[in-house]
Amino acid sequence: MHPAFSVLLFTTLSGAGYGLLAWTMLLLAFERPGALMGSTPLMFLGLIGAATLLFTAGLLSSLGHLGQPQRAWRAFSQWRTSWLSREGVLAVAVYVPVVLLCWWLSAPLRGEATGAGLPDEARWAIRAAALLALATVFSTAMIYASLKPVPAWRHALVPPVYLGFALLCGLLLMLLGQRLAGGVAVSQLLAAASVLAVGLALLKLGYWWSIDRRPSPVTRASALGLPAGRGASVFERPHTEANYLTTEMGFVLARKHSRKLRAIAVLLFALVPVLCCWLAWRFEDFATPVLAVAVLASLLGALVERWLFFAEARHLVMTYY
Repeated sequence: MHPAFSVLLFTTLSGAGYGLLAWTMLLLAFERPGALMGSTPLMFLGLIGAATLLFTAGLLSSLGHLGQPQRAWRAFSQWRTSWLSREGVLAVAVYVPVVLLCWWLSAPLRGEATGAGLPDEARWAIRAAALLALATVFSTAMIYASLKPVPAWRHALVPPVYLGFALLCGLLLMLLGQRLAGGVAVSQLLAAASVLAVGLALLKLGYWWSIDRRPSPVTRASALGLPAGRGASVFERPHTEANYLTTEMGFVLARKHSRKLRAIAVLLFALVPVLCCWLAWRFEDFATPVLAVAVLASLLGALVERWLFFAEARHLVMTYY
């Protein structure tokens, strides 16, 4: 499949934004009562704002892939049967708890006392924001995992990998934001980020190993209804000029380039973040620039991985060609 930059940017930025929102909600849920005073609400407000900026930028970039962006609203009506529609509904719904939490957390900016912390109603908003964020990422993954004509996408590891990238990039972003706000790099969270990076690398390596060895479910012979053992060859091309199918669904990536890009992706989204987390734990004074490098590497690694995700996928319609 042809890797459209708008879709690559959408899945990378929105995934990181939703992951950051989910981790921020987890941190906010375990915040001690009465601790939401002084600069702490502003730190959470900044993290939520950064997350919202990321997934909003991703959603807006996805409009660039639409032929008629003004008709995007029609996708919301098919939520019963379409994962694309469900993604759109969830992506809009997540703004509701986000706006409520931003209002409560911005009390110091409005000159209001925070008292003992957030109101009891905020607990439901925190849970809703975290669940909606992860559900949106899962729906994005299922858009591809539900497509039978693309065997490389219809794979059990596609949703876990999408969620893994969202959680890894989101956690690194949260650690960096917390550090910029004057906090410390919590060793437990640094360890969690390292485990996530290693686990994600194993999932992705398993996915690549699987698609490299999985035979195509359809051949020219089976499409023609020929018995087993019979083959079919192409006498000549169906047409002399490229068309939409050959341009969008016939993208070919050489295997030697694929191996290099896979190694680069794993280096960026797994090995570099693990090393950076260790350095941030070992040399706390340099944690901020080190975590910045980890965030940049994870996002670039996610972008390379997502490019490969599209470039290595082959639509079954290309069997005709």
